[in-house]
Amino acid sequence: MKRVNRLSRSRDFDAVYRQGRSVSSRFLVLYWFPQDEPGSPRFGFSVPKSVGGAVERNTIKRQLRETWQARLDRVPAGHDYVLIVRPGLPEAVSANGFDWLGDRVDEVLSQSKVAA
Repeated sequence: MKRVNRLSRSRDFDAVYRQGRSVSSRFLVLYWFPQDEPGSPRFGFSVPKSVGGAVERNTIKRQLRETWQARLDRVPAGHDYVLIVRPGLPEAVSANGFDWLGDRVDEVLSQSKVAA
């Protein structure tokens, strides 16, 4: 994913968490918040230690980056997004396949009022 589409600062994550809106599903929580200066959508991922070890967390982050990159044209510009992974997602992805992960991301995107 390009740098222009990534959230990297802690204060950006905090703004999305504190002031943004959220939707959730069994495996994912999506927060979004309008950008101060509208531009390309920016994404951040949070994979807590309760999800698994470093290898599992980094694998799921790579898969999520690839999934978001494929959906970049369908995500409305002018917002920052943070996707939080809940425990059980890595096991479900390995059991159901990579396309299943894309369906879960589409599910939370469709629940958000921004992507409607």
